[in-house]
Amino acid sequence: MYLETILVLSQRQRYVRSIDVAEYMGYSKPSVSRAVSLLKQGEYITVDREGFLTLTESGREIAEKIYERHTVLTKLLKKLGVDAETAEQDACRVEHDISDETFAALKRHLQEHGEF
Repeated sequence: MYLETILVLSQRQRYVRSIDVAEYMGYSKPSVSRAVSLLKQGEYITVDREGFLTLTESGREIAEKIYERHTVLTKLLKKLGVDAETAEQDACRVEHDISDETFAALKRHLQEHGEF
């Protein structure tokens, strides 16, 4: 979720800091700091001297994959009649666990029915 959040925030604003991530996600600064440290160690993000977060190529690939899943699943759930808030929350839960095969089938279904 952190990578997805950094991606979303970077599309909205020029610079993303840990505090921006904490505020957006509603998490504590220490929790975000720990996650940022792990993401940095995993080479998914870089942090410059001013504390600005940037996704690496591998971090961006993962973030974009998760974000696509989130948006497609949210759209599908809303098409099924789920209210917007619940659809967002449920999509967030499902996006990390759904198989690539199942996601591709859902996406294909939406495309075949002109809803994507």
